[in-house]
Amino acid sequence: MAAELKISPRLEELGAICNAGYAIGLHIRFSTPTFFFQTYRREWLEYYSQNGLVLHDPIVRWGFGTTGVIRWDALAGEDEQGVLQQAAEHGLRYGIAVALLEHGSRTIAGFAHTDRNFTDSEVGAIRRILSGLHEDTMKQEQLPLVERAALKQLSILLSQG
Repeated sequence: MAAELKISPRLEELGAICNAGYAIGLHIRFSTPTFFFQTYRREWLEYYSQNGLVLHDPIVRWGFGTTGVIRWDALAGEDEQGVLQQAAEHGLRYGIAVALLEHGSRTIAGFAHTDRNFTDSEVGAIRRILSGLHEDTMKQEQLPLVERAALKQLSILLSQG
């Protein structure tokens, strides 16, 4: 289970940086990620899902249209439905979005803090860790079935608690 062993520490490292959690969609094809990890609080996840906010989320829209890193406050002008304000009301007050398109595969992620903006150093670390996750899971079709199953299980465990 080499892939799981490489990925778990990276996810733990992200958790230590993001005190309000994160959502990572790795290798998105059409609109579905191959792996999805999220650690936001349950009440936000339920609210987001029940209200269909993914359809209006400026982070998701930005991530499909570009690559790089952007702070959430820079997306406020593109947030007609107030998704970021609703996130702030649930404790996700500050954040960044990261979008990668490497080797023809797209990854989109959001990372949040409750009390402050991410430092430039933290942004760099997040970008590096996410790039590593993207690379580690790039050839998931070539992983042994047991490792793919372990990654899916880890994704479910982190996303559902």
